[in-house]
Amino acid sequence: MDLRLVAYFVAVVDHGSVTKAAQALYIAQPSLSQAIRSLERQLGVQLFDRSGRRLTLTADGRSFSGPARQILADVERARNKVHAVRDLVTGRLEIAVRSTLSADPLPELTSRLHRLHPGVLLTVLDPGSSSGVVSQVRQGKAELGLTDFPVKSDTLRTRELWDQEIALVLPPDLAAGLPDPVPLEALKEIPLVLESSGSGSRAAIDEAVDPAIGRVAVECAHRQAIWELVMHGGGATFLPRQVAESELRNVVVRSMVPQIRRPMGLVFRPGPLSPAATAFLNAAEVMRRERSHSPGPVPRTPGPPETARQSRRPVRTPD
Repeated sequence: MDLRLVAYFVAVVDHGSVTKAAQALYIAQPSLSQAIRSLERQLGVQLFDRSGRRLTLTADGRSFSGPARQILADVERARNKVHAVRDLVTGRLEIAVRSTLSADPLPELTSRLHRLHPGVLLTVLDPGSSSGVVSQVRQGKAELGLTDFPVKSDTLRTRELWDQEIALVLPPDLAAGLPDPVPLEALKEIPLVLESSGSGSRAAIDEAVDPAIGRVAVECAHRQAIWELVMHGGGATFLPRQVAESELRNVVVRSMVPQIRRPMGLVFRPGPLSPAATAFLNAAEVMRRERSHSPGPVPRTPGPPETARQSRRPVRTPD
């Protein structure tokens, strides 16, 4: 059924005549009369009684009047919802996120998105690994993926963002007497608290420092417990510098020589993206430009041991 014809029918009912309805709709009266007859042919009934001086509804016309108004109202509601999504008044975005990136940069990226588009619902999925992120995006379970780079996929598009510095995080007593930055060979004397073997983030750390590791004091599957163990003196660990400096308290954060860096970025399927996904990509691009133009860390000369960093923020679980 042509919705335009339904709208014409309702207009004739509301105005009481074809002439007045045609004037309100800015169409010729014969065209409107022809449209009403076309609707009657489609429905197989006569909607108006034309025998008198006034145009009146037949019984079939009265029966159709209510559903016709409901049809137009439903279409208008659907149109408004589409426009709301298009204009990002509302909408939703599923994003698969590597757990190691859930504390940084996901919170800042989400904050930037919601400052501009507070009505967007962001659903964060944890696939457990970089390959899991790629798989969920490829299967359509998530529209975007935030993960470590490089990404092995011939079917997905990628957008690299920036590198994270992976720093050595130590209790103050273990940091005492260590040079700053810490040379790789110094790890042989430091007890380490690391994620369980086989985890993606552990594999990335092992690849960078494995030859220099002397003793692993604790292997743990829970990242929050690793943070607590380090803060209570159980050993040192490796964390993104920004996470360590903002989330942990009473610790010393040191760069390594050579410096450990981990690239990250976004993955998504080819083709048009939803308005929410496009807005998230734009927020990430602005953040990438800001970070690329910000000055890097200033090299420091060896000096007295650092005092422990005091964070006023409570420790939070990033996942």
